[in-house]
Amino acid sequence: MSKRDYYEILGVSRNASPEEIKKAYRQKALKYHPDKNPGDDTAEAKFKEAAEAYEVLGNPEKRSKYDQFGHAGTGSGFGGGGYGGGMSMEDIFSQFGDIFGGAFGSGFGGFGTTGRQGGRQSARRVNKGSNLRIKVRLTLEDILKGAEKKIRVNKYVACKPCQGTGAKDGTAFRNCDTCKGSGQVTRVTNTFLGQMQTTSTCPNCGGEGQTIEDKCASCYGNGIVKDEEVITLNIPAGVQDGMQLSLSGKGNAAPRGGIPGDLIVVVEEVPHSKLIRDGMNLLYDHHISFPQAVLGTNVDIPTLEGKARIKIEAGTQPGKVLRLKGKGLPSVNAYGRGDLLVNINIWTPQQLSPEEKEILEQLKESENFKPRPKKTDKSFFERMKDVFN
Repeated sequence: MSKRDYYEILGVSRNASPEEIKKAYRQKALKYHPDKNPGDDTAEAKFKEAAEAYEVLGNPEKRSKYDQFGHAGTGSGFGGGGYGGGMSMEDIFSQFGDIFGGAFGSGFGGFGTTGRQGGRQSARRVNKGSNLRIKVRLTLEDILKGAEKKIRVNKYVACKPCQGTGAKDGTAFRNCDTCKGSGQVTRVTNTFLGQMQTTSTCPNCGGEGQTIEDKCASCYGNGIVKDEEVITLNIPAGVQDGMQLSLSGKGNAAPRGGIPGDLIVVVEEVPHSKLIRDGMNLLYDHHISFPQAVLGTNVDIPTLEGKARIKIEAGTQPGKVLRLKGKGLPSVNAYGRGDLLVNINIWTPQQLSPEEKEILEQLKESENFKPRPKKTDKSFFERMKDVFN
């Protein structure tokens, strides 16, 4: 099922300002917030949908790619990837909670989260894994139909012995002694204006609110280790060199069960041996002999799907362009397909035998072999005067 337009989801125009987009998202999220709609699956789906739209439109770089390439530019071609497709409620709360202020009480700017041992905790930090960036090389044949690529990625993954928690098997977590599980510490300072209260991340637990009694020996309490993972990429047809696609949650794992980062895939187009890409169109230079140009001929032209036979009409002039409709590349948004443009060049031999020279000398005086330029509104000299004046 195709995704809805992000601008439509937030109810803004395509030229809306960042402030208008942010305001529209806040209104949607407040309307469908889980605390206001407990047990309502439809409201939760709309809440996530609005967050996905804001994740793209609220970021200038992602919005630019979305405006240019649609959902394919956000990684939708990876089937479930994309910038927002894999967002959980915890992702949304941790990334966008500051937009809501105190609309729903404390914790992530109004959004609470459940700790490892249950109970609503406020202002706990959620670890986020770093993004990874890789290049994938694609031929024009890959780009024509789309491609499935399996790649090996060296990255941080969740530690298997402790299942990413960082704790030794059987070891419990306990609330941090410093912040008492809140993830924050509050200090009161006396100033000449009176008492000033400041809140900061707990230095003991790093904002997580909990500490480990006994750390895992494999990851030393971090919950992540270096390893290799085979990832399958489903590249959509029509991508272009330099385009970036995002695979949500396939970057580095986050310490102690946090949110994984994203895998950013940069498309690198491999030059074709015979064809040149020009957007959705393909260009090909074909040389024919002088007799072929005079008499006409049939020639085979390479395409991305094999060879195509075309007819060269008798009397074809150099520089004539023949169009093979629909033999180019598809649009990344599936809006049709480009053409293959064949530029006809006439090869002039540089070495001739005496017999060949004699034949050409005879033809040179023939009226049919004398140049007959097409008539124009201005003479050559008048056009040159226009150029230099």
